[in-house]
Amino acid sequence: MTRLTKYEKETIILTNEEDNFWNVFTYNKGLQRRFISFAEQYPENCRFKSQNNEGGMTFEIEKGRLSVRLTAPYSEERRKASSEYAKKYRLNHTGKGKLYQGKL
Repeated sequence: MTRLTKYEKETIILTNEEDNFWNVFTYNKGLQRRFISFAEQYPENCRFKSQNNEGGMTFEIEKGRLSVRLTAPYSEERRKASSEYAKKYRLNHTGKGKLYQGKL
C-alpha cells in the first residue's frame, strides 16, 4: 500500500436538496477530531459512518449543524491599518521579551 500525497488527502462535503444532512468525508485529522467530538456530544445531530484503510473518515451531520462561511479579502487599507495596530500594541509579542519568530 502506498501512502497518499497531501494533494490526494481530500475533504469532500456532499448533500442533495432532498436530504436533511451533509455527508462529510475527510483525511484532515483536525476535522476528524472535531467531528468525533461533536458526534460524541450530539449523537442525534452527527454520527461517524465509516473509515477507509488510508485513514479517511466519513461523517453524517444535520444540515443545520454545519455552515460554510465566506470571508471577503482585506482591502489594502484595512491590511495596513491592522499591521500598524499590531505593531503599535506589539500583538505578536510572546510575553518573554522577544517578538514571536515562529518557534517557542
